[in-house]
Amino acid sequence: MRSLESALRGAVDRDEIFAVFQPQVDLATGRVVGAEALCRWKHPEWGLIPPDEFIPVAEDTGLIDEIGRYMAEQCCRALAEWSTPEDPIDLSVNVSPVQLETREFTEWLVQCLRRYTRQGGVLTLEITESRAVTDIAPVLRRLGPLRAIGVGIAVDDLGTGHASITQLRRLHGTEVKLDRTLVGDDSPEALKTMSRAVDVAHRSGIRVVAEGIETEEQLERVRRLGCDRGQGWLLGRPMSGEGMHRLVRSRP
Repeated sequence: MRSLESALRGAVDRDEIFAVFQPQVDLATGRVVGAEALCRWKHPEWGLIPPDEFIPVAEDTGLIDEIGRYMAEQCCRALAEWSTPEDPIDLSVNVSPVQLETREFTEWLVQCLRRYTRQGGVLTLEITESRAVTDIAPVLRRLGPLRAIGVGIAVDDLGTGHASITQLRRLHGTEVKLDRTLVGDDSPEALKTMSRAVDVAHRSGIRVVAEGIETEEQLERVRRLGCDRGQGWLLGRPMSGEGMHRLVRSRP
């Protein structure tokens, strides 16, 4: 871990950290309506290092703030460049609960969004569940100014443990994402869990995004369940910012 921590320090400044974007599709129309920004780290000697290896290290060492700000700023810039009031594109980015433990990050993000004039589209913060959000009051205070300027709040990875519709309600969230392990599971128990989640979410006015869609069968299943948006290799693989911009511009 120490060698990984040492290598991770300064990775943003050395341009080793970068963002790729995976399209999100409206399941009713098949149209690309958004994308999730995914963090990647390419070490000059070790090559690509999986996020599930370096993100926990970043959280434990405080480096997550630098990485999180970099990723959020990439989304703010992209919203300004890609989206228009007539043809909006939504973007989402993962935010660790560690970043929400102090008010500096949310204050910085408000200023970042103001610096890059948005021409439409919504920035959604996906609160990752590597840690559960237990102390809800300060988190709500910090998310309040962001919600006031139209930022969406999503709970990521429903079905993996911490994530729940209850937590989303407490956060006054706008979106929940069904984890790929649920989407890929056609067992009666998994279908029941997803159906219940979609029903509760929709009754609360919350959008449901199914992630990890890799087959036509999975796509048809989440459509039948009533999911609003889909994400996965079948619908679009992660791509560079330039590639995502071209895709957005080519939409009918």
